[in-house]
Amino acid sequence: MKITKLKTWQVPPRWLFLKIETDEGCYGWGEPVVEGRAATVEAAVHELSDYLIGQDPHRIEHLWNMMYRAGFYRGGPILMSAIAGIDQALWDLKGRDLGVPVHQLLGGAVRDKMRMYAWTGATAQAT
Repeated sequence: MKITKLKTWQVPPRWLFLKIETDEGCYGWGEPVVEGRAATVEAAVHELSDYLIGQDPHRIEHLWNMMYRAGFYRGGPILMSAIAGIDQALWDLKGRDLGVPVHQLLGGAVRDKMRMYAWTGATAQAT
């Protein structure tokens, strides 16, 4: 299995989503974004795609190190957010391919439940 494509979508007001696809039809989703800098992170994701196309998506640690160490400049919120979103998508892809939830790949569930807070920034509208 080889990575064939990285697609991104900017979703107003501040989100960026990434889909990594393979030649075998597998895919994974990630969210590489720094609030207010979605276009900049999107550019970084596409620049990093040169390191990923044609690679085995299951070699997540190898790919992470290649993305982080291959460039002359390292670190910073833009680059690290791009790498984090790609990392999320690779783990999602691997879990889908193996038919297991990502938490099983990372050592198993820690809790049976947890409290959640959801907010999208949208305002309620009367209908």
